[in-house]
Amino acid sequence: MASHKSAKKRIRTNARKRMVNKIAESKIKTVVKKALSTTEKEQAEKLYKEAVAILDRSTTKGKIHINTASRKKAALTKHLNSLTAAK
Repeated sequence: MASHKSAKKRIRTNARKRMVNKIAESKIKTVVKKALSTTEKEQAEKLYKEAVAILDRSTTKGKIHINTASRKKAALTKHLNSLTAAK
């Protein structure tokens, strides 16, 4: 267990940051899954825009790596284009 005042503070701040990062990662996963599970073009476009915005914001804030965001956006775009081609 930590005995210094600064070490105790570090434990508290790490716990807060861990929660914030977990919330952000969970939100990303939820939005991406929701966008990939849609079959209607109009709804998919709406969810696509929301997902891309969240991915870009997370990248800017340093929550996820830029290549991870790009990979997820590519998968979303591919899904959206497949819906467009089908209809």
